Amino acid sequence: VATENKIDPAQVAGTGVRGQVTKEDLVNFMRGGQTAAAPAAKSAAAPTPGSRPEERVTMTRMRAKIAERLMQSKNSIAMLTSFNEINLAKVAAMRKELGEAFEKANGIKLGYMSFFVKAACEALRRHPIVNASVDGNDVIYHGYQDISVAVSTDKGLVTPVLRDAQGMSFAEIEKAIAAYAKAAREGGLKLEDLQGGTFTITNGGTFGSLFSTPIVNPPQSAILGMHTIKERAVVENGQVIAAPMMYVAISYDHRIIDGKDAVLFLVDIKNQLENPQRMLLGM
Repeated sequence: VATENKIDPAQVAGTGVRGQVTKEDLVNFMRGGQTAAAPAAKSAAAPTPGSRPEERVTMTRMRAKIAERLMQSKNSIAMLTSFNEINLAKVAAMRKELGEAFEKANGIKLGYMSFFVKAACEALRRHPIVNASVDGNDVIYHGYQDISVAVSTDKGLVTPVLRDAQGMSFAEIEKAIAAYAKAAREGGLKLEDLQGGTFTITNGGTFGSLFSTPIVNPPQSAILGMHTIKERAVVENGQVIAAPMMYVAISYDHRIIDGKDAVLFLVDIKNQLENPQRMLLGM
């Protein structure tokens, strides 16, 4: 009521508990039946220790749509999550060795996301059920990899799509993601940028998440969750060493993807990223 009628509640004498302003107080104030609160009276009605203020805010259209999609996923998919961990030492070494030359040649930094997108495309090609979707009683197999990449904005998470990612170079992937992130921050994403997609990659690690269970983005059947990279003690060739480790997760629609398929897919991702030379050769 105060917002609709442009009334400053601080100027209204409250008759509610602990001097709170009620709807009736505002209505009386508009009708002229109540005078503005005197500064001294308002000071006396300041929040007391132990009071619990609340604020009701209507969801933005984007947040409401996100909520609707999440509930659609929860209610329509038999979702299960599997986990693994990846030693990113070789990827980190490659970025360190080639990063400067890559940036000079392409005008953009070589990030981790392009490695994950390339690895996902190869794994999806070898495990096509993870790239499929459900339509009624039919399973639709997609002969291409359109990868949705989660991008965070002030208004919520959006998932623009890298079309035909299987044919994109590392530089093309990095540039496309950077362009989408810039458009998302500036409100320039188009509806068609967000439509489609056969598989999603989300990276909670940018905010420090160590472990999570990502939610499938319908009508897709699986999503890969990346997390923060932490140096941990691992055993390699019988020796304990420190290595940059990342937990990864795959959530999937158990109606069409068996646990075996999901685990093998995740192991495929792990093997590629722990041996990036194999990934570059499509092995």
